[in-house]
Amino acid sequence: MKNAKRQLLRGSGNVFRDLGHENADAEQFKAILAAEIIKVLDRDQLTVRAARIRNANLERFTVDRLISIINRLGSRVEVKVRVRRAEAVEYRATA
Repeated sequence: MKNAKRQLLRGSGNVFRDLGHENADAEQFKAILAAEIIKVLDRDQLTVRAARIRNANLERFTVDRLISIINRLGSRVEVKVRVRRAEAVEYRATA
């Protein structure tokens, strides 16, 4: 294994897209929102709630539910949307 050649691939910036998930952009957005919730919980030292959201399956949460949680924690969400043509990129796992 030491002598095996490794290939370095540059990611797209979205791990869900790199892994071939169908709804990669939505999953990435949910993950960003969840990370922001965790930051607020950590900042306010709300560890029990933080543990729940850290271990949560984000498939159970809608984007509007995550935004609602952020709002109830006293923060606001600002979204900037940039739409661009998708690039045809093939990602391969290498050993």
